[in-house]
Amino acid sequence: MARIFATIATLIALALPVSATELGDDGLHKPTWLRDTFKDLREDLHEANAEGKRLLVIWEQRGCIYCTKMHEEVFPDPKIDALIRDNYFVVQMNLFGDVEVTDFDGTALPEKEMAQRWGVVFTPTMMFFPEEVEDGKTAQQAAIVSMPGAFGKGTTAALLTWIKDKEYLTGEHFQKYLARTMADQG
Repeated sequence: MARIFATIATLIALALPVSATELGDDGLHKPTWLRDTFKDLREDLHEANAEGKRLLVIWEQRGCIYCTKMHEEVFPDPKIDALIRDNYFVVQMNLFGDVEVTDFDGTALPEKEMAQRWGVVFTPTMMFFPEEVEDGKTAQQAAIVSMPGAFGKGTTAALLTWIKDKEYLTGEHFQKYLARTMADQG
């Protein structure tokens, strides 16, 4: 009987999808490249700059199927994983969380209230920041781009590269950059 139970348990375990990242107590994915910080964006930006990386805030929520898609299908791609690890200081925020977040302007609010302040209404949303933020600006005002939604590997890699290479400074819209880079690859 024990042998049959063990065989059935093994078959069930093999049939279940394997997650690329573990879930934390908050129900959010926890890849190893996430930073555990005090969520003070001024400190996070300073630390990102000290490491020669760009600050990226990613908003997620428990049970988000689009977040799961990104963590299981997109972020584990070797090219995307390397882009994130080598170039980004990533801080995760919970759309409905209660952890205090301090904005660039010094305002401190729980995550869920900061999401409202910044206009974040969808998960995942990735917010990318410049190396310097003017005094008095909020994260929403300072963000180079806020990208809501789950995207495929090509779009995600292009976005990470567009920010890393500061292509946004050329004035070329991301959609045109994406079309051009996809055409160059194709």
